[in-house]
Amino acid sequence: MIQEPLLLVLVALALGMLIGLQRGWHERNTRAGGRIAGIRTFGLLSMAGAMAALLAEPLGPGITIGIGIAAALLLGLAHWLDSGEDHDFGITTVVAGIVTYLLGAMTILTDLTLPVAIAVLTTIVLHFKQTLHHALEHLSDREIRGILQLALISAVLLPVLPNQNYGPWGALNPYEIWLLVVLIAGISLAAYFAMRLTGPDKGVIITSLLGGVASSTALTLSLARMNARLPLPRLLACGILLAATIMYPRILLEVAVVNPSLLGALWAPMTAMGLGCALMATWLWRTREPFGNVDTSHLSAEPFQLMPALQFGLLLAVIMLLSHGIKAYMGEQGLWLVSIVAGLTDVDAITLTLARMAHDTISQETAVTGITLAAITNTLVKGGLALFAGHWTLCKRLWPGLILAVLLAMITLMLT
Repeated sequence: MIQEPLLLVLVALALGMLIGLQRGWHERNTRAGGRIAGIRTFGLLSMAGAMAALLAEPLGPGITIGIGIAAALLLGLAHWLDSGEDHDFGITTVVAGIVTYLLGAMTILTDLTLPVAIAVLTTIVLHFKQTLHHALEHLSDREIRGILQLALISAVLLPVLPNQNYGPWGALNPYEIWLLVVLIAGISLAAYFAMRLTGPDKGVIITSLLGGVASSTALTLSLARMNARLPLPRLLACGILLAATIMYPRILLEVAVVNPSLLGALWAPMTAMGLGCALMATWLWRTREPFGNVDTSHLSAEPFQLMPALQFGLLLAVIMLLSHGIKAYMGEQGLWLVSIVAGLTDVDAITLTLARMAHDTISQETAVTGITLAAITNTLVKGGLALFAGHWTLCKRLWPGLILAVLLAMITLMLT
């Protein structure tokens, strides 16, 4: 049986050779001996990192650092000699070699999941050089600024916000509210790039599918505001209905995880609502406007839209206060009313809550009705958001599909 240290060293060798495979392929036309490092060198670099990490226990951590510095100096010297010959001053291979050495050490010092993931990501970044360079050449100043602004509000501001409840009834959680602000702004930026790369037609559908998995409500707000800059109400309404369609199987999946016994009564209203939205989305897609006749120049006016996301965050905070107040004053008797109020913002939290309570606190019928009411409310909210952030031209295409879904849910709820 292979001993664990030897197995880890072999893993390090495999990870290094994976990166070396890409580097060797990239420089496959270089004469023999003309490459700084190839598949063998990268494999040995990673294995050296693993061996240095193993030696750190008897000899101290200085051995790992010392060997790493020596490897970096050797790579730097090889690059200097090579650049003098072909005048190529890029240091990608040198940096990749240093990363490979560190990966080898990480296979010994950490869980294997992290170095394996980093090795795959490194190989992907190295391989898509031309794609990345091509994207950079075609990004405008506004687009770069939009990406940096999204990074600021997500990677810098979000982590420092307190993830705990404040205010009356502990209703306001700054981290959760700002997370939704980031989500809405991110969906808007993703929609912009999807439409820029594939055209409004396919871009809206791609964004709706991804946005529907994350938050169909946030997706609705983003597409509704886009209607002012991209007058394609049938296409945008189709996207909103498609995102809504995804919400219902997501509810069933959450219930299946928490309390599978509810699925027998819940699948009918959720399936009916999903079919209603899907049918109307299909019809709108087949009768959508030819976007080639629409001026899309306004689309790139401002890729990053923070203010609409902030407005929605403020609205969310108000609704959170309202729902917690109803819970505090009405208790169990107001459970269905709480479901309706909770559905104004999000169906996931009330779905998980009622599914858990149905184990021993409330009846299954009460839980199923509450979850369905929350889904109906959230479906109608999408129509309200479309009117609030969009235009009547969008609403008159969107509302029939939402109303059909609600009617089907109510019918199935009464029949079951």
